[in-house]
Amino acid sequence: MNSDIVLDQELENARKRLYELSEQYGLRHACVLEQSMFLDELINEHNRISQLKKQVVILS
Repeated sequence: MNSDIVLDQELENARKRLYELSEQYGLRHACVLEQSMFLDELINEHNRISQLKKQVVILS
């Protein structure tokens, strides 16, 4: 499976989980904050990969 598709699915799953946790516990609960940080890391990874791909295209 393409790594882009895997990362996109991970992002979607993390977003869903964050929404579910926030509905269940409220926005200030520790598990919600932890999930939010996890989602942030996935977004950062996605952005890093996108930037690298752009650089490769420019250098090609």
